Amino acid sequence: MIFPEPAIVPQHQKFDTTHWSMVMLAGKTHSAQCAEALERLCRTYWLPLYFFVRGRGFGAEDAQDLTQQFFLTLLARNDFSTVNPAKGKFRTFLLTSLTHFLANEWDRSKAAKRGGGKTIISLEGIKAEESYQVELSHHISPDKSFDQRWAISVLEQALLQLERELMQQGKQKLFEELKQFLTNDPKEQDYSEVAVGLGMSNQHVAVTVFRLRKRYGELVRSEVAQTVASPLDLEDEMRHLFQALML
Repeated sequence: MIFPEPAIVPQHQKFDTTHWSMVMLAGKTHSAQCAEALERLCRTYWLPLYFFVRGRGFGAEDAQDLTQQFFLTLLARNDFSTVNPAKGKFRTFLLTSLTHFLANEWDRSKAAKRGGGKTIISLEGIKAEESYQVELSHHISPDKSFDQRWAISVLEQALLQLERELMQQGKQKLFEELKQFLTNDPKEQDYSEVAVGLGMSNQHVAVTVFRLRKRYGELVRSEVAQTVASPLDLEDEMRHLFQALML
């Protein structure tokens, strides 16, 4: 599998923490921008947190309810507004908060979880237990299963963003044909088969794949950068992502 190469970002370079700002505003404002940022972050972290809860011994149904209730609890207590990105990564904040939630609030959440309660995100299309059974290396700890699924979720979000960009350019077919080469080393005959269908030369396909890989890597870094406070934190988190994918 091919992953984006980590690159050191100069210290003087402006570092955008837009999503951190939006998350800290969650609970204080109901703007569409904050809601969109929170929804995106929840979708990135929902499955990793679900994996962690399952790894702690909870059944599939309880794990789903607990993960939903956990996010609702953070919002209800306005915990997001107290987060300081300079003191740690958003990934660490969530996992620490969830650990405390499971230890201290399980009984209360269990009593309130059913019967038409609120949801933080729609679970439509999220096949949590199926993903857990298929993807998870069951010999690893709950913490490592969280990290593994977090890394996969980051790649998925970046791939989705790349697809949206190409769709906006009217290149949906191009994306569908070439996405298989983003994380796998292609063979020469693979390019030949795709080139015929796209009406392109082999060389043109190779150049396009190179550019898509580069953009995909940028989007992966951008996804990670939204939840760290500095360029150095970004490099550390990127290394952690690569390691998690190798579990």
